[in-house]
Amino acid sequence: MAPSSPPARNMACARQGRLRQRYEGCYRLVSGCIPYMIKDVGENNSSMQDDHVLDRLQVLMISTPKRRDLIFPKGGWEDDESIEEAACREAFEEAGVKGVISGTPLGEWIFKSKSKQNSCGLEGACKGFMFALQATELLESWPEQTTHGRKWVPVEEAYGLCRYDWIREALDKLKEQLMFAGDDLSSSQSMELSAPESSASLYMVMPAVAEGAVALC
Repeated sequence: MAPSSPPARNMACARQGRLRQRYEGCYRLVSGCIPYMIKDVGENNSSMQDDHVLDRLQVLMISTPKRRDLIFPKGGWEDDESIEEAACREAFEEAGVKGVISGTPLGEWIFKSKSKQNSCGLEGACKGFMFALQATELLESWPEQTTHGRKWVPVEEAYGLCRYDWIREALDKLKEQLMFAGDDLSSSQSMELSAPESSASLYMVMPAVAEGAVALC
């Protein structure tokens, strides 16, 4: 889907509550992303710049209270934002990262919310959409940093840290999407921590020029 440019908004604080939450039948709609970077190996290893891209792929994972495993930013898709904007917002709120989000989702998955894992029927059922987010900036502070730590890990290590099987499937889709990108896949240096110039610029999504194009957030 082609994202449109929303008005600038000050999103310095995390959203709370579910008054604007989107639903599809009995499913709560969720949007999230896998922030990633292609680690730079330096000029002396130029042969690896083109080969072994997945060996240099790192993803940004976040922690949650009272759990040792890790997850990726995700949360409720609300009725005043596009699905890509929701993924960008969650990346900022939970991981303090901004970047370039793919215009094509990695896929959609049905799962239970963490508080309803053992419930019967469709109670707590969610339909989640995940996107690839090429990280361009890490922020020194972010709204939910007291409850979510963050860590760059090699993609293969991420499989062992994931909480759910469907997230591992999303990692598979990320690798497929990046491999299909081929020559269009650019390397990015390890992220330097830096403060944003303005919180109002965090969720600006540029119009996609074609289906599958990337959008800035």
